Amino acid sequence: MKPIKPIAIALTGASGMPYAITLLKELAKSQEKIYVMISQAANTVITMETDLNLGSDTKAIEKNLTQYLGAKDGQIEVFSKNQWTAPVASGSNPPRAMVVCPCTMSTLSAIAHGSADNLMHRAADVVIKEQKKLILVPRETPYSAIHLENMLKLSRLGVVIMDANPAFYQNPKTIDDLVNFVVARILDHLDVDHDLAPPWQG
Repeated sequence: MKPIKPIAIALTGASGMPYAITLLKELAKSQEKIYVMISQAANTVITMETDLNLGSDTKAIEKNLTQYLGAKDGQIEVFSKNQWTAPVASGSNPPRAMVVCPCTMSTLSAIAHGSADNLMHRAADVVIKEQKKLILVPRETPYSAIHLENMLKLSRLGVVIMDANPAFYQNPKTIDDLVNFVVARILDHLDVDHDLAPPWQG
């Protein structure tokens, strides 16, 4: 039996880090192997929006994330943006899925145009060309025609565009409830079990 492939998570510099941290927590809890890529801007936003200070180098980020998420040793691997020897850079060893959460419009544009000038962009390019699942979680408002055209182009390629757009029909009481709704939808598309939000029963 083949081992289950990792899930790659990329964090870019948009607002919305609670979505990313909750997603990582759930994946760690589910015993998933996780590849993580974090931009410098994302690292800055994390310190603004959460109580987490990850450090500046990949080893520190890996250690701090592992401790913060309660993950097992070796469960999380962190790669720098120029680490071209990372597994996610090669089509011969793609992750089974990749999520960019939150996704900036510049990252979305680079992916839409095949501009693989850093590891995040290259990893997304690999996932698309190897026909694996790519989920982008944009957090921007309003969208310009350029943003929408890029999303449409990617959607036509099979990329899932999952706006960070919580619902209210479940009568959320806290910010965590709103965050959990979005993360639950991401996990549904990754086929990862969770108990964050019950499915709609009518």
